[in-house]
Amino acid sequence: MVWIALGSGLFIAYLLGSIPTGYLMGQMLRGIDIREHGSKSTGATNVLRTLGKGPAFCVLIVDVLKGAAAILFAARYYSWLITQPSLAPSPDIDPLYLMPWFVSLAGLAVLFGHGRSIWLGFKGGKSAATGLGVLLAISFPVGLGAAAVWGLTLAAFRFVSFSSILAALTAVVLIFGFEHPAPYRMLVLFGGLYVVGRHHANIQRLIAGTEPRLGQTK
Repeated sequence: MVWIALGSGLFIAYLLGSIPTGYLMGQMLRGIDIREHGSKSTGATNVLRTLGKGPAFCVLIVDVLKGAAAILFAARYYSWLITQPSLAPSPDIDPLYLMPWFVSLAGLAVLFGHGRSIWLGFKGGKSAATGLGVLLAISFPVGLGAAAVWGLTLAAFRFVSFSSILAALTAVVLIFGFEHPAPYRMLVLFGGLYVVGRHHANIQRLIAGTEPRLGQTK
């Protein structure tokens, strides 16, 4: 039963991430499928190019909140779980030892949900904004540092993709620079690599010199 309960918690985290914010915004405002416009992504950058600044800002905020909500939910859910006599982990294992592992798995689940939404045929965005929400929830200094690098890089070069990639790599460096549990470090390492991997097409365009800057149409 405990494994079913833990798996259910991770599935809820995945469902939080899979909420297709950008797609829903396109449907509500213009009755369009955002995946048929611009970069075909459901992320805030494509919403900006297709729908404008206001909708893009809303999508960005909601996507960040999705990541933070998944982490907060996982921590609360696990804390409740270990108080249930029929669901508590083995007495041979310290329940508090397992909490960071469960929270970290929930972080990966919400990232995967955003990038591979069950509602969009397992397609979605790049998971950068959702990843920022995860970072802010598990380590505010690391999340703030990554956000600062993203903002400064965007201001200097106006490439959203490059800014997101650099912010993800910065988070990986910072998480090892602060005192954090090993599961959180693994979460940021694998999550950062996942976000970078989701930008593989952008990396190819950056190398080819065809990646559009912020404010340019694709």
